[in-house]
Amino acid sequence: MNKITDQLNRPLRDLRISVIDRCNFRCQYCMPAEIFGPDFAFLPKKELLSYEEIERLAHIFVGLGVEKIRLTGGEPLLRKQLPLLVEKLSKINGLKDIGLTTNGVLLPKYAEELKAAGLKRVNVSLDSLNDELFGEINGRGVKTGPVIEGIQAAQKAGLGVKLNMVVKKGLNDQEIVPMAQFCKDNGLQLRFIEYMDVGSTNGWKMDDVVTKKEIYERLNEHYLLEPVDPDYFGEVAKRYRYKDSNVDVGFITSVSESFCSSCTRSRLSANGQLFTCLFNGNGHDIRDFMRNGVSDSEIEQRITDIWNRRNDRYSDERTEETIANRKKIEMSYIGG
Repeated sequence: MNKITDQLNRPLRDLRISVIDRCNFRCQYCMPAEIFGPDFAFLPKKELLSYEEIERLAHIFVGLGVEKIRLTGGEPLLRKQLPLLVEKLSKINGLKDIGLTTNGVLLPKYAEELKAAGLKRVNVSLDSLNDELFGEINGRGVKTGPVIEGIQAAQKAGLGVKLNMVVKKGLNDQEIVPMAQFCKDNGLQLRFIEYMDVGSTNGWKMDDVVTKKEIYERLNEHYLLEPVDPDYFGEVAKRYRYKDSNVDVGFITSVSESFCSSCTRSRLSANGQLFTCLFNGNGHDIRDFMRNGVSDSEIEQRITDIWNRRNDRYSDERTEETIANRKKIEMSYIGG
């Protein structure tokens, strides 16, 4: 089947697959303690896509043009035998890249095995280098040490490593320069992420956003930066390189500088719902459709129909009304 494009001529190229809805951290986006406390009911195993189902769907998505898959979810390393899934995916012809989003704590245990299975890179969330603040953000009192040990384990195993830092005004914006220096010193790619209105439980306000322009201006007081051309159509991060090193720093700007026009990403939840936009809470069932005994070609057609009808442009159209009234999926459910 030919590669597919949506109504705005955006190809399907990048697939995020949530393999589990559990997490051992809370995050700034959507894990408030009063909602996602220790008694929160997570999905039963039978509702999760099996590895065999994920592998089957991945083959179909790659046939439709997907070149990159990132495994995500609440914390994907909590899913048993995850390297086995990575190994299955790494054998799919046409798939160029397999990544993993993680809080990093379990990487010392799994990094080498994941690399051997075919994983290319990891994106590690680290919103502060200050132990007290980081413990407040993750809601468990976990200090930065275990995450940094995980980062080092990934580097030692030969995995590419990117750090993701969500910047929220009044919470961790004072950490912008220290985080940049830490990553520059350790040869790590850093992605500053504007605080986004994902989900409906994080109490998001526009006043909490530190924009790319503001972050760049703070960095520019300390470093000389030069822009870097995108590596491919649909690359989300706006990248810059330090003039005195080969390390780059990027910005995810879905609030201040929308990239809807070039979005090539789709998301598959842990229970098999396909989402065509991070900000769209209306998923499309793939799991039950597949479990009804349909053929691969029928699944291809369903995915094609969903993508061809896609017209998501939430970040372009964001208003106070859409923020208040649009149903959105929680990050804990769909993954980063």
